[in-house]
Amino acid sequence: MDPATHKRFLDYRERHRYFGKRIQLLSMIEYEAADKEHRALDAKGEGGRDDEEQARFDELSRLLLVD
Repeated sequence: MDPATHKRFLDYRERHRYFGKRIQLLSMIEYEAADKEHRALDAKGEGGRDDEEQARFDELSRLLLVD
């Protein structure tokens, strides 16, 4: 895991402690896969995602506790 992803993972764990108590904490491997997909969809921008991609982006944002 690269240092930037590792920092995001640690931030995610901290946010989960406060906001994610009702959802299962992702393992580092699960987080890395979800983060990679989320970042790829984010790079497309709001206007570049189709409805299915937008729904997946929203789901990943909730899962990763990202605004």
